Amino acid sequence: MKFLLYGANGYTGQLISRYAMETGLTPILAGRNKESITSLATANNLEYRIFDLSEQAEVDRALKGVRLVLHAAGPFIYTAKPMIRACLRNGVHYLDITGEIAVFEMASRFNKRAEEKQLVIMPGVGFDVVPTDCMAVYLKQKMPDATRLRLGFGSVGGGISRGTAMTMIEGLGAGSAERVNGRIVRVPLAKKTLTVKVGGKVYRLMSIPWGDVSTAYHSTGIPNIETYTAVSGTTMRMARLQNYFGAIMRSEAVKRYFRKKAEKRPAGPSDARRKRARSFVYGEATNDRGEHASALMHTPEGYTLTAMTSTMIVKAVLNGEIESGFQTPAKAMGADFILEVEGTKRVDL
Repeated sequence: MKFLLYGANGYTGQLISRYAMETGLTPILAGRNKESITSLATANNLEYRIFDLSEQAEVDRALKGVRLVLHAAGPFIYTAKPMIRACLRNGVHYLDITGEIAVFEMASRFNKRAEEKQLVIMPGVGFDVVPTDCMAVYLKQKMPDATRLRLGFGSVGGGISRGTAMTMIEGLGAGSAERVNGRIVRVPLAKKTLTVKVGGKVYRLMSIPWGDVSTAYHSTGIPNIETYTAVSGTTMRMARLQNYFGAIMRSEAVKRYFRKKAEKRPAGPSDARRKRARSFVYGEATNDRGEHASALMHTPEGYTLTAMTSTMIVKAVLNGEIESGFQTPAKAMGADFILEVEGTKRVDL
């Protein structure tokens, strides 16, 4: 089963490629960087295609004969729309690994065209947002009349990739977001906090603009949604400072400074570090009577999980198991899809 993996030379792209081959898939490696893509393809005896998303004719030629694109080249706020449009022009299913709210909302607006062409558009098929989306749908099933949803996650012993850092830099000074009465509203970063006990240790989480502010609403219809991540006290204080210097943090000069620093980072966590690390997801649903339903999920480390879930969803789409149109992972695959990932456990609280 073949699919095109764009951004195959990136840290997460290489993990996905490795896992795909281990599980019987054959990725066509693709991206802008000819040297790194051809090197990876030659080393693994794989087909490759070199193209830039800004060149429509190049993209269309590259997608000939392709049934599905798994897009792994961010920041997706810049790269997702041209790839989605190309997929729709050429009759190709589209998946990506974004966690950006604006990308999910943009992609949802292509629902009608995707349905007409019998194509699947599903952003967020990695750690952003598969486990949290599955948690959202699970809690909705437990509490059908829920009107408020809080989702949080954390990493124990992990790290972030250079690409993730670059995406975070693009959001500097933008604050946070939550869904209030069905509408996405901008709010200060780290405006709210949440404490979660995991394995005997208490973690403090701060509110952030995670993708579920968009996707959990599409998946569950719950009108009020907040998203959180576990951070150190220092990180929380620094995040709150951004709220006072938003205009400065949004400036190109500041972003350029942090991009240069990010470029000096390692590509991402080592295999050994990923193997030792773990992630957790917390979810809590509340109805208008003040009743609660909550659960905790333990999963593999985030980048490892991304490689696993994205390739699992590739197979499901290619096998015709997912309805056409804009989809979220849990809406398409079900709340228990995440439990198919080795090393995942969910417990009610």
